Amino acid sequence: MAILEVEHIFKRFGDTEVLKGITFSLEQGQALAIIGSSGSGKTTLLRCLNFLEKPDAGIIRVGGNVLLDTSDPTTQQEAQIRKKRLHFGLVFQSFNLFPQYTVLKNITLASELLAKEQADRKAGAGKAALQQIEAEAYTLLEQMGLTEKARSYPHQLSGGQQQRVAIARALALHPSILCFDEPTSALDPELTGEVLRVIRSLAAKKTTMVIVTHEMAFARDVADHVIFMDDGVIVEAGRPEDVISNPREERTRQFLQRFSKEAAGGQGGWDGGDF
Repeated sequence: MAILEVEHIFKRFGDTEVLKGITFSLEQGQALAIIGSSGSGKTTLLRCLNFLEKPDAGIIRVGGNVLLDTSDPTTQQEAQIRKKRLHFGLVFQSFNLFPQYTVLKNITLASELLAKEQADRKAGAGKAALQQIEAEAYTLLEQMGLTEKARSYPHQLSGGQQQRVAIARALALHPSILCFDEPTSALDPELTGEVLRVIRSLAAKKTTMVIVTHEMAFARDVADHVIFMDDGVIVEAGRPEDVISNPREERTRQFLQRFSKEAAGGQGGWDGGDF
C-alpha cells in the first residue's frame, strides 16, 4: 500500500497555472527524486504537500487517510492544517534556522511546543516528555555528526552544518515523509557532499523521502523512482536508470542534455549516460 497518494493536483497563481494535474504515489521506505527546470512546479508541489500552499483541486492521502480533498470542505479546515503538516518534514533550500536559538533548541523547539499543548499532561509527565525530546535531539545530532555543535548558534556553523541541523529538525517530529527542496542549492560545492551523504544514509535506512534536486548523479544512485516535471506536468516517471540514463520523452532528453552542458561549464560536468 502506498504511503503517499497524490491525485490530480492543480495550483494556479493569478493567471499562471503552475501545477496541471499532478498524480503520483510513493511506497513506504522509498525515495522519490523530482527533477526539472526552474519554474517547472517542483517547489510548488512540495509546498502543496506540506500545506504551505493550498491546491486549487486534487486529493492528498497519507497511509490511506485523506488529508486533503478539495471537493470536501471538511478536509480543508484551517484548524487541522498544522496537524496535517506534521505528516511531512520539509527541509528548505536556505536552512531557515532560528538565529537566536542554539542548534539544540532549533531541533527541539517544535516538539517542545507540541508537548506543552497537551492539556491533560501532569507536571512530572511534562518534564519527562521534554527530557525525552532533548535526548532524541542529541541522537539526531550524533547521526548528523554534529554532537559537539549542540550549544552553538547557526551563524557559527558552515552552510553544510546548518543544512544538517535543518534535516535533524525535520526528523525530530517523526514525519511520515521527509521532503527536500533542492537541499544543496545554497551550498558551496565543497559542502554539498556532506549533505548528500546524510541523505544517502537516510535512504539506506529506508526513510520515505521526496527530494527535489538538481544533483543528477545523486538522484540516479539513491532514488527508487524519478519524476521529470516540465511546465507544471509530469512528463516522464520511472526508475532512475530509465528516466535519467535512458529517457523516452524528447523533453526529458533535451533537459538532461542541456543540464549536462551547463554542468560541464561549471564544476567539471556530469556524465548523464546515454541519451
